Amino acid sequence: MQFAVLNEDARGETRVALVPDSIKLLLKQKHTVVVQSGAGVAAAIPDAQFEAAGARIAPNAAEAMGMADCLVKIRPVSIEDAKAAPEGKALIGFLAPLRNPELVQILAQRRITSFSLDAIPRITRAQSMDTLSSMATVAGYRAVLLAASYLPKFLPMLTTAAGTIRPAQGLILGAGVAGLQAIATARRLGAVVEAFDVRPAARDQVKSLGAAFVEIPVAENLEDKGGYAKQVSAETLAQQQKLLHERAKLADFIISTAQVPGKPAPRLVTKEMVADMKPGSVIVDLAAESGGNCELTQADQVVHHNGVTILGPTNLPASLPLDASRMFGRNLATFILEITNENGFTMDWKNEIFAQTCITHNGEANPHRRTA
Repeated sequence: MQFAVLNEDARGETRVALVPDSIKLLLKQKHTVVVQSGAGVAAAIPDAQFEAAGARIAPNAAEAMGMADCLVKIRPVSIEDAKAAPEGKALIGFLAPLRNPELVQILAQRRITSFSLDAIPRITRAQSMDTLSSMATVAGYRAVLLAASYLPKFLPMLTTAAGTIRPAQGLILGAGVAGLQAIATARRLGAVVEAFDVRPAARDQVKSLGAAFVEIPVAENLEDKGGYAKQVSAETLAQQQKLLHERAKLADFIISTAQVPGKPAPRLVTKEMVADMKPGSVIVDLAAESGGNCELTQADQVVHHNGVTILGPTNLPASLPLDASRMFGRNLATFILEITNENGFTMDWKNEIFAQTCITHNGEANPHRRTA
């Protein structure tokens, strides 16, 4: 198959879907790749590196798409681009189908075979394809650096001629991939860290990184079969907020990462909690795109409230584009090799990875439901 890599046209997007090393993996399996000129420039990858890896360079998006069987992207295509896409092509990328039902219907109408990377199942065999985890790793790391850049104090304890400076106190909400990376990064920078997660299984992971675990005993099961957090009851949420209110008063910075797939982010930090935080403290809300864990978060904005700075970045991986693209590209290439063979897509509906990620095919949305 021939794959096309285009410039990412979303505002602020600097990553590229495939990098030279991942292209070499595809070429070894007899696939070919065409790259739109300049697609990797923002990620510090010039056209010459793609050519050296064996990719063809197309002068514009239209020519690249015309040469390819399948388009690979990071951000979801726009509704306008989906309507204009040639019928019968294929598409792989983050499609967020639960949040973009109109896009899914248009792709089906255009008879485009599409695969969504955010639907990769959380099974051992798919770990090497898990782009969500890779990008969450980048986001967790960058979130701590962002908090440190806004804090009016050091993160580590320092012994100086002017006396001893106490370390900053961090609170991490959510101990998934992003949260664990935030814990590890904050600890490496010398902060004292505690973390909260509704899943009891996260306790040992948090402690293994040198952080304290904030635990709220609850009777309900708060982890789904895929390992993600479930939406909690109103009673449990009230318990969480009461305890987190006390922990927030002690925090110099909060990194919030709690999300529930397909639903608005849980509201963990209220306006009243922010009002009781230390002047100069910082909140970095990584759930801003799905509504935010903090009541005052505004996506891609910096909010100042009662001396507290609240940041709502929606695409931190784009702030580290070279390594983020390398990670994404390796995951994507591994995924492509899983769902293709010498004849094209395997169409193996018994393969859980293929079936769960195929969002549209042959004019149908969610075709795996029919074949299951």
